[in-house]
Amino acid sequence: MSTDTVTPLRQRMIEDMNARKLCAGTQRGHIRGCKRFAAFLKRSPDTATAEDIRRFQLHLAEASLSICTRNQIMTGLRFLFRVTLRRLDLAADIYHLREPQKIPLVMSQDETRRLLAVAGNLKVRMLLSLGYGCGLRAGEVVRLKVKHIDSAQKIIRVEQSKGRKDRNVMLSPEVLDLLRQWWKVRPSRHDAGTIREERWLFPGNRSGKTMSTRQLNRLFHEAADAAGIKKGVTLHALRHSFATHLLERGTDIRVIQALLGHDKLDTTARYARVATGMIAGIESPLDLLSRPRKKPKKNRKDQPPS
Repeated sequence: MSTDTVTPLRQRMIEDMNARKLCAGTQRGHIRGCKRFAAFLKRSPDTATAEDIRRFQLHLAEASLSICTRNQIMTGLRFLFRVTLRRLDLAADIYHLREPQKIPLVMSQDETRRLLAVAGNLKVRMLLSLGYGCGLRAGEVVRLKVKHIDSAQKIIRVEQSKGRKDRNVMLSPEVLDLLRQWWKVRPSRHDAGTIREERWLFPGNRSGKTMSTRQLNRLFHEAADAAGIKKGVTLHALRHSFATHLLERGTDIRVIQALLGHDKLDTTARYARVATGMIAGIESPLDLLSRPRKKPKKNRKDQPPS
């Protein structure tokens, strides 16, 4: 595991991860964390001691890594010691840090309108519209196939996304119109032999492959720069803005939870902290102090007879 060759230990760990159906991204993260530990030890991780783990965690703290990065590294190590090596005593010495709770960065409706208006071509506008208009993650956008679009029921079916879950999101008339326009000009040289329902909506440059999330991320930042959006938004801000703007318009938070595919309502409820329209509309108690107090109305029963 200390070199780029597949050692017996790494192969066994890969088999353990495959048996538990961990996604490719999670597996890469686990392997990356274990490689970093092996480089620190200068020997195989299966010879590690509790003191080695303690020194490594101190080393990560001194390296000024973010809490998220440190937790990802240690999650990979915990899998190695708990599952692959069956060293529960060493796995117990691994700790995680509580990550700070940050408010999601969202765009205003005006900024979103400008972003879509400056989209360089139909493809970019289509990609960004799916992110904002349907609340899709980047990976969900690029993995869409023809079979996922149900124009009769006006829904888009998202299959096996984060957490290996399926869900349905709305298919707005504007998104459907853009999809029909895009289908007419969509390149089909790499999937001419594929049945229509299995074709990617956004094929890549290689046969059978879809476009990458990295390419989608680059297109987003180009559009954000062209729109003059100065705040440090990321592609995921489209999904944050989708949820926040729905909440500001009075959509039930449980409906938003289902559209986003969240397991816990608490995860969706964080958008209430960034719904600026709702927050700005709340009347401060300070303003109430300056208002004249209303005199209580007398009850008719207390009035003397005329």
